[in-house]
Amino acid sequence: MDLLSILKFSEEYLKKYSFSKPRLESEKIIAHVLKLDRISLYAYFDLELTEEQKTEIKSFLKEMARKRVEFSQLLKEKTTVEDIKSYQDENRELLRKSIEYLKNNNVADSRLDAEYIFAEVLGVTRATLTLNFHRKIKEEEKQKIREMLIERGKKKRPLQYILGEWEFFGLPFKVDERVLIPRADTEILVEQCKFILEQMENPKVLDIGTGSGAISITLGKIVPTAIVLGADISSDALAVAEKNKHLNKVNNVNFIKSDIFSNIIDKEYDLIVSNPPYIPQSEYETLMDEVKNHEPKGALTDSGDGYYFYKTISKEGKNHLKKGGYLAFEVGYNQAQEVAKFMENDGYDIVAIVKDYGNIERVVIGRKNGEK
Repeated sequence: MDLLSILKFSEEYLKKYSFSKPRLESEKIIAHVLKLDRISLYAYFDLELTEEQKTEIKSFLKEMARKRVEFSQLLKEKTTVEDIKSYQDENRELLRKSIEYLKNNNVADSRLDAEYIFAEVLGVTRATLTLNFHRKIKEEEKQKIREMLIERGKKKRPLQYILGEWEFFGLPFKVDERVLIPRADTEILVEQCKFILEQMENPKVLDIGTGSGAISITLGKIVPTAIVLGADISSDALAVAEKNKHLNKVNNVNFIKSDIFSNIIDKEYDLIVSNPPYIPQSEYETLMDEVKNHEPKGALTDSGDGYYFYKTISKEGKNHLKKGGYLAFEVGYNQAQEVAKFMENDGYDIVAIVKDYGNIERVVIGRKNGEK
């Protein structure tokens, strides 16, 4: 039962007991149970309530009918307005100090990270965090917040690993130190691949260096007619990818352990896509500690000049593509033109070089021309 349905039910129930403002009373009850501000209640009109929430609402309705009192009076018996204001002040101060702690530990997005941590511990969305500050934060919740703040501030562990899950292309992905954190730039690569695949009937896709499975799973989800295979040399990464496959309920995606093409048999792919390790070793040494000390090195750098995987995938990839098949890469900030040259020399026509939101050439797409 969604929010509007339970609201209508509550209103009709209170009408039978002659409450003068049944709609208003119903809104107050539901806003309290959902821990939302009454004014913002209708923004969640299609929210499905849990059985526990519905039971709590019915309990309030029955008690109001039995005692013939409005909800505010009933609530006052349980907690005073002064209590709520005290909780709000205390919780805002706790958030302020948490932001300050992260800032003092040189965390760039200190407010954003603190809000994500609070929302995770309190079991709410970041957007509705402060609306849920009317209740006391339990001591065990405060302790969990402290632990996560230390992980982020002192130990410089990435927020995404602390939360254990991150969004990519609107989908949830489990992430930990076994895999690279999905980034917004890679969404551009996925979007370009989507445009290509939507023009095909039952396209076959190979994702080299799949990691968390973000590219494979997202393409499988948004192009349901595609058949997708994600390959990675890391068994640990593949274990995470399998979890994400089940989390996102995709049936047209599979994974295989393979050192680039070593275990790839199929020669008839419509698209090969890859976001390979492309940071040169010299630049890897200068990365922020939270990246260098936590994200898997093998997913970031080829321990050379950053071009090893582009050269190998470009050269060997044409043996696994149909004539007219596509090869799509994500590239580093200064690599697009050089990668495009490799691809042209290997028999691809460059069909697109796409810039990211920072106006950096981020995606290179080639098409096998059949001449080499």
